[in-house]
Amino acid sequence: MGSGALANQALAGLGEPEKEELKFGFIKLTDMAPLAIAYEKGFFEDEGLYVTLEAQANWKVLLDRVIDGQLDGAHMLAGQPLGATIGYGSQANIITAFSMDLNGNGITVSNAIWEAMKPNIPVGADDKPVHPIKADALKPVVAKYRAEGKPFNMGMVFPVSTHNYELRYWLAAGGIKPGYYAPARGDTSGQLDADVLLSVTPPPQMPATMEAGTIYGYCVGEPWNQQAVFKDIGVPVVTDYEIWRNNPEKVFGVSQDWAEKYPNTHIRVVKALIRAAKWLDENNNANRPEAVQILAQPSYVGADANVIANSMTGTFEYEKGDRRPVPDFNVFFRHNATYPYYSDAIWYLTQMRRWGQIAEGKPDSWYMDIAKKVYRPDIYALAAQSLIEDGLMQPTDFPDFSSETGFKPEQTGFIDGVTYDGRQPNAYLNKFAIGLKGEETL
Repeated sequence: MGSGALANQALAGLGEPEKEELKFGFIKLTDMAPLAIAYEKGFFEDEGLYVTLEAQANWKVLLDRVIDGQLDGAHMLAGQPLGATIGYGSQANIITAFSMDLNGNGITVSNAIWEAMKPNIPVGADDKPVHPIKADALKPVVAKYRAEGKPFNMGMVFPVSTHNYELRYWLAAGGIKPGYYAPARGDTSGQLDADVLLSVTPPPQMPATMEAGTIYGYCVGEPWNQQAVFKDIGVPVVTDYEIWRNNPEKVFGVSQDWAEKYPNTHIRVVKALIRAAKWLDENNNANRPEAVQILAQPSYVGADANVIANSMTGTFEYEKGDRRPVPDFNVFFRHNATYPYYSDAIWYLTQMRRWGQIAEGKPDSWYMDIAKKVYRPDIYALAAQSLIEDGLMQPTDFPDFSSETGFKPEQTGFIDGVTYDGRQPNAYLNKFAIGLKGEETL
């Protein structure tokens, strides 16, 4: 259904859901919280929806089950709907009308790597490491391993994950080459010309895989960085808030066919999720302790509540005992976190191009076309307007839909000081010393 038809539908009032019984998938991470809260607080039922939430084995299984209809929708990596739409990995038209959160990830290294990095990290007057810690501190460690003929292995959760792009961004900002994909040559390892070899590890398995020595570090969402601290097997060195302040992380994804078949249902799902996101952030995160107890249940994240609380309640623990305030480590509603911005979609596409997943150069217009195909602020706006009409939200809770363009102002807040303007993706790519740009191919 096009935006014009949707707008006409809004004028007529939101109809009843075409499908009431729904099954949504998720991965056991704290940022699945909007789904859990919408379920536990009855927000889905308020919309006439009867939802089952089901943990999935990994991101590929989750996406495949949305594509084949076993799941009505799912908690997804922001890059998954985009990757599927452009045919990287799976080919399918997946859309999102709801951004689930900002920030929420970290990069953790093993204790041995941390000890090797520490001499390269400045300390403050309190004798604690100065943050943010840049990959410059890791570069001589990687060089030593390579000189000794040892591959330096790190984990990330999926080829089109935020974690993959954040880890690559952090490494490259420190002059470390994270490798390229060359799909035209049949090389989808992402390890071509790499100083550090990145590979996929499912989030809950990250700490054990590092403890076993298979990888020396990883980029993952919570609670799996704090779990390394809790188990005393590693040290989170940087959060994604420090790599790109207020970066978009997960989205709620459905197939385009599903959205067109069940438009009222889709809008009602987004309404429930917006309410859940607001509940998670309102009154200065006053509800977070309750959310932690909900997420700790085995059916959701299933990690120790103390581990989940480390990041969900506005702090983050780096070295054991070095707990620092990071009030925006997990953001669900503030800063218009739930709005699906075109500029967010385009950033992910630039990173796919930078590392070779998009094998050839594309004009700026291509990036815009894909963003508009996948990210659906028109559907979001209908859900928001319905919540306002219901008296559950205020217009000030949302962007000004009459003037909103879908593009954030030029963004700073990156660890390397580079600015990002979503309207100029190729100019952005040209700013990086490491990475593909222009017409370069592998």
